[in-house]
Amino acid sequence: MKIALLVPNFVEYSGDAIVVNHQAEDFISKGHDVTIFAFASNFKPKNADIEIMGMPKSIFWQRVYRLFFPLDIIKTIKWLPKLKEYDCVIAHLSPMTWLGYLGKKFYHFKYIFWYHGIEDPDVFKNFHEKIYMHMHLALTKYTIKNADKIVSVSNFARKNLISLTGFESEVVYNEINTTKFNKDVNPSIIRKELNLEDNPVILSVGRIAPQKGFHLLIEAFDLIKKDVSNAKLVIVGKFTFDDYGAKLKQMSDESVIFTGPISNEEIPFYYSMCNLYATCSLWENHNIPVLEAQACGKPVIAFDIDSFVEEVDENGILVEKGNVEKLAEACIRKLRE
Repeated sequence: MKIALLVPNFVEYSGDAIVVNHQAEDFISKGHDVTIFAFASNFKPKNADIEIMGMPKSIFWQRVYRLFFPLDIIKTIKWLPKLKEYDCVIAHLSPMTWLGYLGKKFYHFKYIFWYHGIEDPDVFKNFHEKIYMHMHLALTKYTIKNADKIVSVSNFARKNLISLTGFESEVVYNEINTTKFNKDVNPSIIRKELNLEDNPVILSVGRIAPQKGFHLLIEAFDLIKKDVSNAKLVIVGKFTFDDYGAKLKQMSDESVIFTGPISNEEIPFYYSMCNLYATCSLWENHNIPVLEAQACGKPVIAFDIDSFVEEVDENGILVEKGNVEKLAEACIRKLRE
């Protein structure tokens, strides 16, 4: 069977790209031919073909382009016919759902929508960000209405999709490569590279955006340092909102290390070198870094939200959402164990 996987950005720091890459490997292992279609990519999948559709380089204009992609008639005419030869098209996120929606109408292939979640617009403080998310939601709702099947990455995501769109879905949890993420990865490589020595390290990984709550994590870390003075906070991820990134850097001192995005090959070494993994994310559907950290034997400290209830194991601690003091206390407790 020929399968097309559609994802906006096939890039190493993106959770949905990680899922797509794992999905491609799984389909290929079962004998299927797989092609990934993306606007942009910074790495090549193993054994799968990839088609790069192109988009603006500026993060701001990328967001604009993704929102108004259905108006790009030239690109639609160019890329839509390429999907005609596929038996199944799986669209991960809008606006790739636009191609799935049109392709289903014209070519009648099996169209599957893979729901990774849409952030609640209320999480964003800026008016233009709220409007953007509402428009993104409207586009998603319209373009999945003829999907043959909808898959959500968690039970929370399933409920979230129902509340936002009214559409029911099947739950398929994200999986990770336990050959790659495990307790035997050497921690010394990154500790030496970042000059961390033997200091206790808290790690957090993710797209650096307001709903991920990195500002709260830095506030909690300030409290942690009062008790564990030599602690370090390492934040891995790409800044996706310039004003938010500037705010985080202003809040931070030299004990907070921003690495920027890193490669898929490097990330297991980051998990291995930390003492614990912490996140102050205010909204998640299913968080891959939490699974990766736990596979590497690290305790996870997070807010008590529905998605983390499904993920965090008995070695981790969930605290009241938004309670920075409780999160700091939980981190200190684990660092002292």
